[in-house]
Amino acid sequence: MLFNSYPFIFFYLPIVFLLFFQLSKLNKPNAICWLGLASLFFYGWWNPKYVLLLLSSILFNYTVGKEICRQPSLKRKKYFLWGSVTANLLLLGFFKYTNFFIEGVNRIGGNLSPIEIVLPLGISFFTFTQIAFLVDAYRGIAKEYKFSHYLLFVTWFPHLIAGPVLHHKQMMPQFSFFKTYRLNPESIAVGLTLFSIGLFKKVVFADQFALYANPVFDGAHHGQSPMLFEAWIGALAYTLQLYFDFSGYSDMAIGLSRLFNIRLPLNFNSPYKAASIIEFWRRWHMTLSTFLRDYLYIPLGGNRRGPVRHQFNIMVTMLLGGLWHGAG
Repeated sequence: MLFNSYPFIFFYLPIVFLLFFQLSKLNKPNAICWLGLASLFFYGWWNPKYVLLLLSSILFNYTVGKEICRQPSLKRKKYFLWGSVTANLLLLGFFKYTNFFIEGVNRIGGNLSPIEIVLPLGISFFTFTQIAFLVDAYRGIAKEYKFSHYLLFVTWFPHLIAGPVLHHKQMMPQFSFFKTYRLNPESIAVGLTLFSIGLFKKVVFADQFALYANPVFDGAHHGQSPMLFEAWIGALAYTLQLYFDFSGYSDMAIGLSRLFNIRLPLNFNSPYKAASIIEFWRRWHMTLSTFLRDYLYIPLGGNRRGPVRHQFNIMVTMLLGGLWHGAG
C-alpha cells in the first residue's frame, strides 16, 4: 500500500487514526496492539505471505535480545550477538543476492537454475533496525520491553517501506509518554502539513519526472542508443525523480508519525545543496549513514588507528552501504 494511493489516504489512515485515539481513552496497551496489527495489515497488503517472514524475524530478534540482556558474562553475550547478527545478514543476503550469485557462477561456466525470489518490501529496514537493537542490547543500552512495543517499533507503518532506520532509544520511550495517547491539534496540523508537502513532491514532481526518465532508461535497457539530448534529459529527469521521490516519502513518513504524536528522525536534508561528497553523504539517507557510522565505522576503529586502517574502515563501511542497496 503506497502513501499516495487512494485506499491509504481515504480508508486505511482515517480508520487507523480514529480507532487509535478511541482505544487510547479506554486502554493504552490495546491502542498499541491496534497500531501493531494495523502496521502488519499495511505490510501484508502488498503480499500477505511475507507477514509470516516479518513476524518470524521479529520473534527471533526479540527473543535473542532478551537473552543477550540476561546473560551474566560478556563472552556469552558476544556469542548470542554474533550468531543473531549473522542470521539476520544471511536472511537479507538470501533474498538480495542468491540469484546474483547464481548468475555469477553461470558466467564462469556454471549451469545453475535461477530461483524465483520476490524481494520482501522493507527487508533492509526491518533487518538493520533489529541489528541495531541487538547491538544496543549487547552494549547494555537497550532494555527489555513489552513484546507489543517491540512489534510496533519494528513494524511502525510510516517507516516500514522507505525508512528511516529506527533505533529503540528514539521510539520505545515514546510509546510510554502520556501525551502520545491524546489528540494534539498542533501535532495534527504539523503532520498533515508535512504529509501534504511530501505527497506533492511525490505526485507532482517525482512521478512526472519519471515520465521523461523511464523511456530513456527502458530504451537503453533494450539496446537502443539515445542521442545526446535524449541522454541528458533522461539522466537529469532521473536525478530529480529520485530526489523528490525519496524526499517526498521522508516527509510523508515524518508527517504520518506526527499525526500519532510520534517523532521520527530527519532522514533527508536537501543533499543537492551539499558543498562536498562528505556533506552529501551526511544529508542523503541520514539514518543509514548514522547506522553505518555508529555500528560499523566507529567500532572498527574509525580514524583512530592510523591512515591505512582508516582507509580500510572507510572501504568496509562503504561496501556495506553498497550491499544494503542490493545487487542491482
